[in-house]
Amino acid sequence: MPFSEILQWIVGSLYGLSMVLGLIIPVGLPQRLTGSITDTMPQTPESFVPTVRLVAFTDSHNRNDHVADAIDTAYELFDNDLVYAGVDGFFGLGDFSSVGGEGDYARYAETLHEHVRPETVLVNIHGNHEFKNDNYREYFLKYFGHDPDTVTEINGFSCIAFSGERGATEWTFTPKSLHWLSASIKNAEKKANGKAIFVFQHPHPWGTVYGSTYWSDPEINLVLNSHTSVVDFSGHSHFPMNDPRSIIQTTYTAVGCGAMATFELDKNYLPGQHPDGYDPAAQMCVIEADDDGSVRIRGYDLLSDTYICEYYVDNVNDKKSFAYTYRNQRAHDAAPVFPEDAAATAYKNENGEWVISFDEAAVPEGYIVHEYKVTIRDDRGRKVFSDNFVNDYYVFDDDKTADFRVGSDTLESGKSYTLLVRAESAYHKYSDSIRLLFTAQGSD
Repeated sequence: MPFSEILQWIVGSLYGLSMVLGLIIPVGLPQRLTGSITDTMPQTPESFVPTVRLVAFTDSHNRNDHVADAIDTAYELFDNDLVYAGVDGFFGLGDFSSVGGEGDYARYAETLHEHVRPETVLVNIHGNHEFKNDNYREYFLKYFGHDPDTVTEINGFSCIAFSGERGATEWTFTPKSLHWLSASIKNAEKKANGKAIFVFQHPHPWGTVYGSTYWSDPEINLVLNSHTSVVDFSGHSHFPMNDPRSIIQTTYTAVGCGAMATFELDKNYLPGQHPDGYDPAAQMCVIEADDDGSVRIRGYDLLSDTYICEYYVDNVNDKKSFAYTYRNQRAHDAAPVFPEDAAATAYKNENGEWVISFDEAAVPEGYIVHEYKVTIRDDRGRKVFSDNFVNDYYVFDDDKTADFRVGSDTLESGKSYTLLVRAESAYHKYSDSIRLLFTAQGSD
């Protein structure tokens, strides 16, 4: 058997193993012991002046209205920016389609061409949903006019878009395609002169950002692990960008770019969770860098028109200074704290389900309450309900309560109950448990 086929079999086996490990290994476990703990997390200095600005979005799944909104909003935000005006490039990270049909390409491409200005660079890559159609390459070239694997120079920055090749069911990063990526990065390093090197692909590198133990590929790590100055951007998982685990630094910097259609999350390390508010989603990633290796990455929520997270890397070339390691991020997280006057209520919604609401817990800026562990007991102390539910931290509004639903027969109108609540942060730090009394309000 040729060596290339042996290598492909090995990495394919690793991919299968990663899907199993994703069910039992917490996100970030391989990096938990690396990096030093800093006094503070980085803040973007007022002196930061970018020399390039890019916008990336992913997983729009035919929500072309969100794509149009992302493009128009980016221009509105930056056309008159006093520090650095304009958008230099848009990058679509795949899964703009549902099943890869030509109609999906045509409608997506029409949206892009109607909204992206001629002077702005536009680059797309394949996602696994585009690979569902046998004519994926023909359609890609017809509607986008560039190769699925391509390197674009923008203001002296190398931007490497990497689709890989089609496998049995979706993408695969063959030895040939991995060699292309490696050679492209090495060529970029020769002329980077201190600048960051940007890599864009659809799946997360395995074991990096939030969602990467399920929706990822380990093969790309074979290349990226050797290149400190790389900042890698990916999608596929639909996990929210404002989760602080959406950025991690190991031997390079990896960033998850959220989603433009619907969110997915995990609960108790199990993926496939779709709690209230997960649909729709519309998060885009704003990438700015200067010529000295500094990079600012901001998440923007299009539904609320607000920035939702900001990460600043002072020097991508110095991994000893990396602050967004799992260990350091966890060190700066803190156990959630409930307000002293926290209260709970219960009412029946239009579907006849009981909705339990309570005042949400607080966490440090830039961090989140990921989920709540709740138990309801009746006035005799008997447990009538117990579960964990994912917090809607990806929904940006003025609601300061956490809400969850229970069955229509779980509570009895007019009766009093005790709610026991414990909050869990992104890095598995827990609040004290609190007890809240409430009376079920509704009619049976």
